[in-house]
Amino acid sequence: MPAYVTTELPKRYHQALVDWQRKHFKDYDFFIDNWHRYYRQAPFRLLSKVGEATEVIEHGRLRGRPKFTRAHDMKGNMFYQAAAIIKAQASTEFGSIQQHRETLDQALDDETRFDVLRIMAEELRHGYQMCWVFAHDDWTTGGSDLAREAIEELLAMETGSHVLDSFNIPFERFLDNIIYASLIDRVGKFQLTMQKIFAYRPMAQSMPPMLQEESFHMACGVNPLRKIATQAADEKGGYSIQDVQRHINKWYPRGLEMFGTETGGTTNVDYGFKDLKNSDAVDAYIQEVQDLVIDPANLEILKVRKSGQVDKALAKEIAARILALREGVPGVKADEVLHLPDRRWLRRRGVHAWSLVTPRGEPVKDLDEYRRVCEQSLPDSYLRTHDFKDYWEGLEKHVRGESETEAGAGFRVS
Repeated sequence: MPAYVTTELPKRYHQALVDWQRKHFKDYDFFIDNWHRYYRQAPFRLLSKVGEATEVIEHGRLRGRPKFTRAHDMKGNMFYQAAAIIKAQASTEFGSIQQHRETLDQALDDETRFDVLRIMAEELRHGYQMCWVFAHDDWTTGGSDLAREAIEELLAMETGSHVLDSFNIPFERFLDNIIYASLIDRVGKFQLTMQKIFAYRPMAQSMPPMLQEESFHMACGVNPLRKIATQAADEKGGYSIQDVQRHINKWYPRGLEMFGTETGGTTNVDYGFKDLKNSDAVDAYIQEVQDLVIDPANLEILKVRKSGQVDKALAKEIAARILALREGVPGVKADEVLHLPDRRWLRRRGVHAWSLVTPRGEPVKDLDEYRRVCEQSLPDSYLRTHDFKDYWEGLEKHVRGESETEAGAGFRVS
């Protein structure tokens, strides 16, 4: 187990985080009291963990120089860019808690429910960690205290007002928790990995302990997903393969947009805040989701449908053939394997914003047809949310030529 330096926030900020937890995470005390029923690790504690990081900048135009240990040593826009990234990262953590809590009572079983409570607790610690990055240093500028203002704003956010779209979508079914952990937490893993080289050293030092915890969150998605896929293939459980696919169709576009517009990311690389441009990170993410989320689920489906006579390679080949031909194979129907939607599907930001395509990438001629595609391809509950309504209004304006294509970035600091 890596050794981390641990500390608490200054008293007023620590208490503010505790007050936030009492309001938004009411099961926290139950989680703490029952930790040992489920885990052998040391009990969870709400504190900051500072890990190791190199002392020199590893990427960008300042490569080879000492990393910044004080915020004010970052000059000009670099200072504000770093603050924006820290704030956005914190927003994702608090937003995730507010989403997960909505469907806890629908968990597959007690163990799965407790795993989600652990995700929520660790996301709380990650938000706490980002507040530490702010609060332990001087972020005053022009008469304003950016740290105090950011923390106060973060703790006032609700679902619908967070920095990134993915964290403003309400959960309706426990399948949201599972697909979210599989896809959205995986984006989080990519962001934390890219930020391990952050030129502001306190931020870089925060990444290793956060990454260690993030791996558990992704496992809480892919492991139940494999179980659900097995049950669905055997016509058991509470979800069908089509339910799973609709939720993938819902979350995957938002995950792609969390990386920012595909043409962006150069500034963050130049500043030494990340080691990949957005397009490179997106490509790597798509491949990893295919390899670690979609393919393993399809393997479980095909084991059931083909009476166990498949291995990983054969399952990938069968699924690829079905998806390429849009038809089944003996014993497996075309809609009984999962697929990643086309990267243009349901996009509202970036170079693919407002594309009229099906999840499989087929062009759609007009809004009426596209509406039917959405109704067939997305969960009914999502179609009634403010998020989808906002998307549809933006799409209609774009089609009418009343608004410019929105090419904003997921982290909006690219």
